[in-house]
Amino acid sequence: MTPAALRVPAIDDDTPELRARLHAIWATTPGWKGWFTTVDHKEIGIRYIVTAFVLLALGGVEALAIRLQLAGPDLRLMTPEQFNIFFSMHGMTMIFLYSSPVLSGFSNYLWPLLLGARDMAFPRLNAFSYWVYLAAALFLYTGFLTGNGPNDGWFNYVPYAERQYNPGLNQDFYALGMVLLGISTAVGAANFVVTAFKMRAPGMSIDRLPILIWGTLTASVANLVVVPAVSLAFFLLWLDRQFGTSFFRPAGGGQPLLWQHLFWLFGHPWVYAIVLPAMGMVSDGLPVFCRRPLVGYSLVALSTVATMILGFGVWVHHMFATGLPGLSLSFFSGASIVITVPSAVAVFAWLATIWTGRPVRSTAFLFFAAMILLFVIGGVSGFMTASVPVDWQLTDTYFVVAHLHYVLIGINVFPVVGATYFWFPKLTGRMMDERLGRWNFWTMFLGFNLGFLPMHLIGLFGMPRRVWTYPAEMGWSALNMITTIGSFAFAIGVLLFFVNVAKSWRAGALAPADPWGGSTLEWALPSPPAPYNFAVIPTIASRHPLWEEALDENTPRSTITRGMMLDTGKETVTTTPLDAIPDRIVEMPCDSWAPLLLAVALGILFVALLLKLWLAIALGALLVLGALILWLWPQRRLLEREPAHG
Repeated sequence: MTPAALRVPAIDDDTPELRARLHAIWATTPGWKGWFTTVDHKEIGIRYIVTAFVLLALGGVEALAIRLQLAGPDLRLMTPEQFNIFFSMHGMTMIFLYSSPVLSGFSNYLWPLLLGARDMAFPRLNAFSYWVYLAAALFLYTGFLTGNGPNDGWFNYVPYAERQYNPGLNQDFYALGMVLLGISTAVGAANFVVTAFKMRAPGMSIDRLPILIWGTLTASVANLVVVPAVSLAFFLLWLDRQFGTSFFRPAGGGQPLLWQHLFWLFGHPWVYAIVLPAMGMVSDGLPVFCRRPLVGYSLVALSTVATMILGFGVWVHHMFATGLPGLSLSFFSGASIVITVPSAVAVFAWLATIWTGRPVRSTAFLFFAAMILLFVIGGVSGFMTASVPVDWQLTDTYFVVAHLHYVLIGINVFPVVGATYFWFPKLTGRMMDERLGRWNFWTMFLGFNLGFLPMHLIGLFGMPRRVWTYPAEMGWSALNMITTIGSFAFAIGVLLFFVNVAKSWRAGALAPADPWGGSTLEWALPSPPAPYNFAVIPTIASRHPLWEEALDENTPRSTITRGMMLDTGKETVTTTPLDAIPDRIVEMPCDSWAPLLLAVALGILFVALLLKLWLAIALGALLVLGALILWLWPQRRLLEREPAHG
């Protein structure tokens, strides 16, 4: 629809007839059909979160099995091959199947609410992304359950991953599963980018975006660049294994080091992709409990972008011990040190926000504040390994394992748990138990530090990573036992969190629309929101539309309950990328089988590729083509509809 058609009268949204009409238009079809065909971003977001938490639990069980094996010297609770599979599955699960998808789940749910929109830019693509993620997780865990899980670490180094040294299906499951997961990540990232630039409420200019939007947007742009690199690497490895090509095999002229370049070109930006959205959660949640806006908003937004830009120039940080020329090591060492600067900007902004605010010590606040401490510890250990001589001493020791967990758990799991306490009322309409939440926090916090701080010492004492046992005379026994005890304490804390979620979801106190006194648009909606989110499209005049009266900073003020109605069809407004000026009225797709059918077709194709069943491969390709045709087939209803407000 043209901009001229956007000149509609501002109306009040407190109209039962309007809400009933919008509910009939936007609500998912009830029953099993709606469960499989929904394109509602809120339902998809919750599915992402629940699935990711299930995988977090599975990865945690794998970690506990590893810690039992390493609790004392010369233990034989599992064989070396079983240990290889368990630590590989643990790393793969936590890094690929939990860390990024759980952030995608929160962003899927929250983005349209934060942006004043009725849905994501491409609802069917959103559903497709989830179904492919689920298919990839099932594919990878099928390998594990059949004894064919990945057994070369989550980094999957060649030449051990080549068929000559690893003849089973283990690495084929991993290679094809990661390509399948890459499809989900890439299409989800594209959806986030378009949503950020085109689906904002009128007036929400680029300098008024919540930091969570900046974090996920930056991560999504990076994923569009780096996910194809690692998908290509896994596909080339599969060709090496199945068809005798020599991309990574020296005997045929290949380069094993090429794998590390392709993998870490993806791997280090990926680390920031799974922490920047979590840092955005802290930047948006912490000020609510400090009763003041975030200190240094512009600097934090710029530091988010700068961190990811610099992240593209530090991948050799993981390859200092591979014999690369000294000049290149100097460059990447310098970049690895410089990248601490934008991270420090965020840390000082959070500390200043707490110092100048009036903190309310809720469970969510405790998790957000603890993340700052853990972030500093993980950042300092990462800064140490940025120095080439120090890295030569520490590489492939448990010091690196400790650093990795302080980064990935401290800057992902803790903010995610805090975000769950913070946004749980909005997702479910229920409040979480604060008393149980305190037990949850302190058990996780103390258990985590008891478990992973000693790993730094174990690494400094020379214990290599990825060893399945060790002799008693090495002097590592006591520290390993402490680490195992801490790991189980941390696991108990995570279990308390799951218990709190289940208990509160079923019988928690009913939540008002805004239980915390938040400043952003989602807190203006009922808990949980209606299928259409906003009865009228709001108009935004500041970064804190719900705090404008208290801050007394803006005239005119944002309007939440008056605006464009858009109730003649499943419609929403798009805006210009920078200034969020209304641009078009677009009709959104209804429930559709196409995303699920395309994901199922891809799953069949990848299983056939795994087993090299040529007829099944041809059938899978035809099913993919058929699902794409169904997806792209024009809908008669869309062609014949009357223009809204035309």
